[in-house]
Amino acid sequence: MAAEGGDDREGGDDREGGGCRLYLITPPAFAPARFRDDLAAALDAGDVAAVQLRLKDVTEDALRYAIDLLRPVVQSRGVAFLLNDRPDLVREMGADGAHVGAEDMDVAAARRLMGPDFQLGASCYASRDRAMSAGEAGADYVAFGAFFPTPTKAAPARAEPEILAWWSELMEIPAVAIGGISAENCAPLVRAGADFLAVISAVWQHAGGPAAGVRALNAAIRAA
Repeated sequence: MAAEGGDDREGGDDREGGGCRLYLITPPAFAPARFRDDLAAALDAGDVAAVQLRLKDVTEDALRYAIDLLRPVVQSRGVAFLLNDRPDLVREMGADGAHVGAEDMDVAAARRLMGPDFQLGASCYASRDRAMSAGEAGADYVAFGAFFPTPTKAAPARAEPEILAWWSELMEIPAVAIGGISAENCAPLVRAGADFLAVISAVWQHAGGPAAGVRALNAAIRAA
């Protein structure tokens, strides 16, 4: 993953952690102007492949304001900026793609809406059938989880690392692991074949701050 027109760090020499990279998801609620500094600090602390803006229960104006404020912070660092559940805003707002869940727009419809040039991810929980269907419908990556308990949202299913191993052996489409992932528990997911680790609390609620959270996770990925 890389920002449109940005430095594609995925194949660069500065890539940390071999075949697995960090994928940051924003907290479920935050003040955009204050969060901008935390986001910049996190991205400057180490290798990050993508940032997904996930803002629920806000007005359309508030969402657009957050996109306008945070997108340049992300894309200026060669990191992909993705919108949760809003493929309809990707082109208009200059984002790099979108992520859709099972209750959101279907993958094929999202792909038709965005066209072929934007990144599209799909939540597949612990469903192999859904992952296969998402890949066939045009998803650029599939997300499995939750692998561990998470306070961020109620997980509809619990996934096991074996699904990552199965997917990585079968498909070339990258797999994202999500759900309660931290520096302390991520090693089995990295070893099973996760291409990306999607994290929220492990970075934004890290005791040492977001930059320390990113450094700890990248160190854990390398150690795995």
